[in-house]
Amino acid sequence: MTEESNGTSTSHNGHFDVVCILGLGLIGASLAASLQKAHPSTVIYGADTDPATCAEAVSRGWVDRALDPQDPQLRQLVCDQCDLVVIATPVPTVCDYLRLLAEWGYDGIITDTASTKAHISEEAQHLLPYPQNYLPGHPMAGSEVNGIKGARADLFQGAHWILCPDADTPAEHFTRLHELITSMGARVISLPRQDHDAAVAIVSHVPHFTAASLMTMAARHADDQSALMRLAAGGFKDSTRIAAGSPRLWTGIAFDNAPALSQGLEEMRQILGQFSQAISEGDRETVTRLLGEAASARRALPAAWVPSTEDLLEVRIPMRDRKGVLAEATTIASSVGCNIQSIEIDHVTEDSAVLSMILTDEGDIGKLSLQLIKAGFSVSFAPLSAKEHSHVD
Repeated sequence: MTEESNGTSTSHNGHFDVVCILGLGLIGASLAASLQKAHPSTVIYGADTDPATCAEAVSRGWVDRALDPQDPQLRQLVCDQCDLVVIATPVPTVCDYLRLLAEWGYDGIITDTASTKAHISEEAQHLLPYPQNYLPGHPMAGSEVNGIKGARADLFQGAHWILCPDADTPAEHFTRLHELITSMGARVISLPRQDHDAAVAIVSHVPHFTAASLMTMAARHADDQSALMRLAAGGFKDSTRIAAGSPRLWTGIAFDNAPALSQGLEEMRQILGQFSQAISEGDRETVTRLLGEAASARRALPAAWVPSTEDLLEVRIPMRDRKGVLAEATTIASSVGCNIQSIEIDHVTEDSAVLSMILTDEGDIGKLSLQLIKAGFSVSFAPLSAKEHSHVD
């Protein structure tokens, strides 16, 4: 938890003074807009290979300055001023920017917004001079409108934003990014890097290819039934909205996460096969059971991530300074569905501290307590009202 290693910046109570966003497409421009709205005093630099995109980001007031990535002035601005760099480009080019930052010798915090993590995290470990300063991120948000034209300041409001700390991640890096992300209205989920790609394959990548398949099927029958596309409204239109995403972007995602995606699509094929076989055999009981299981699972999803009451809970965890302790504790909280509204670290001595997590009224607190104790933590819980928390420094 101490930050004595080379290239590791000191804590600034969660605030970033100067941020650079590499890539001003849908996610990058939306991030700039959201940051500008939530933290108007923060200086935001942007970079994009498209001059028109750079000009538009400046004209909208989302960035203070936007440059081409190869502009020598960008290197100076990043290395001399920025305490956070966000790589918000498609998956195939993230490593190019990691390589660029490594060449510059940048020693601040680096995160990204890419939808896959295994390959990028492995490359970061080899490329970066200070790999402990790279904290992978992934906002689960998007739009069918690509590029800066689809960007908006509220894109991340109510969205999940995955962070993937590991054993080498300085605790202060996680807390600073957590505070920044939640200030934009998003919810942070902590996942191990090795689990990220399999998880998003199920909840994001397979659904995209399922939507694309539905749209392809409808298009094939449109010529035979002229009224079909006019009927494709309501539920069908909603369930296939994501199929309008960038083909090039999603091809990159597919091949970067090929093993997990292939496995997920095969599992989807098997589930559809169960329905097909049961219907062809007239097996009403199986069809009812499968539909019932799906309906129950769907109803169990939370309507929203915001707490239903103003009751908050403070969890205090005394910690010794050992590798991965913060990643372990936050991952346990996420795994039982608990939403960490804020997180603080109170250093007691040079090698000990108390981790304080303020939780909303979501998740299974009993499981949280049990798993933390099983992991070797001693914990204490204290009720805390939202009003009380608003006065906590």
